[in-house]
Amino acid sequence: MSKSLQAIRGMNDILPEQTPLWRYFEGTVARLLDNYGYRQIRMPIVEFTELFKRSIGEVTDIVEKEMYTFDDRNGDSLTLRPEGTAACVRAVLEHGITGGGQVQKLWYVGPMFRHERPQKGRYRQFHQIGLEVFNLEGPDIDAELIVMTWRLWGELGLRDAVKLELNSLGTSESRGRYREALVEFLSAHVDKLDEDSQRRMKTNPLRVLDTKNPETQAILVDAPKMADYLDDESRAHFEGLKARLDAVGIPYVINPKLVRGLDYYSKTVFEWVTDKLGAQGTVCAGGRYDGLVEQMGGKPTPGVGFAMGIERLVLMLEALDKVPEELSRQVDVYLCAFGEAAELAALSLSERVRDQLPNLRLQINAGAGSFKSQFKKADKSGALYALILGDDELAQQVVGFKPLRGQGEQQSIAWDALAAHLATCVVQG
Repeated sequence: MSKSLQAIRGMNDILPEQTPLWRYFEGTVARLLDNYGYRQIRMPIVEFTELFKRSIGEVTDIVEKEMYTFDDRNGDSLTLRPEGTAACVRAVLEHGITGGGQVQKLWYVGPMFRHERPQKGRYRQFHQIGLEVFNLEGPDIDAELIVMTWRLWGELGLRDAVKLELNSLGTSESRGRYREALVEFLSAHVDKLDEDSQRRMKTNPLRVLDTKNPETQAILVDAPKMADYLDDESRAHFEGLKARLDAVGIPYVINPKLVRGLDYYSKTVFEWVTDKLGAQGTVCAGGRYDGLVEQMGGKPTPGVGFAMGIERLVLMLEALDKVPEELSRQVDVYLCAFGEAAELAALSLSERVRDQLPNLRLQINAGAGSFKSQFKKADKSGALYALILGDDELAQQVVGFKPLRGQGEQQSIAWDALAAHLATCVVQG
């Protein structure tokens, strides 16, 4: 017997029962970004491998162990994108839309791919909403990104479940001085470090600060602090960011061990974290990457951005019971028609109602069936109301109107009055 076909481990189907919540979340974010003046960009999910080696860094975990990389028929090395910033930078460079100091405020949504050990909230195909801003270098735009996410948490009912952590990595020069001091400190304790931290100490020492190993964390308590090595410009930038967050009233904590996992970050880095998802605590993260565009062949261009994980935030909405009640039903009104003449009238009537109420979710019964079977399908649809159209209703040009989710008797509504009646009842329902 042949093996049954199934999805690749860590790459999940999002079923019809789940997509309403996804659409609600994505729609909420899209409206928010529109209101702040951001425009959507769409990039391919496959890029040349060199793009990620040059941007993310060849000695990062992503490039070394996690990327889905393959040779195509032309012999080119291609990679399924593991994150969105590099692809977005490639796109703005290729099309010249940041030249001459043009400010670009962009956002994107879509799948990313990393070969990790799948667990709740961490998958091999995962989805992100990302945002990138180019040619603005002050702390005001850093603050705007954080303020927007704070507003989003408020709209979703998640403010009490998340915490903002901040740090500054300084310029590449100040970070280089700090790296030297950190390596000197780690070298004095190398025998006590876990194996992964010993490897990172030689390739990407700042990532040692991000270790989850408790013994290594205990050693790092006495490690040099990045704040002591910041240049004056970075320090002023960070103070400006904090002043703006204080002005808006957004609470935060300074986390000196926050370094992010990608090489291109500089100055501001931040994470929104939660304790509601177990080990997978980061739901949104980002920071500034002023040297990345130049590193990828462009002119010096300030950049800042963030990405949020859709899977994790959807899980949070479910775990905290923040799913809007209306998402539990996909239909507002279910129209039952009995007999061919009634079916024809139902089609015409439903389209007239849709013209007048374009946001009404109206489903017509398909496949005919008895009175009992059609009402069973109406109830299963989750509709608030059933409409009934048979020979008697046709003769009188009325439609039966029956509440399905509460008190109320069935009544007859004239066809010309149906749209107005539904507008009132569905809003009240």
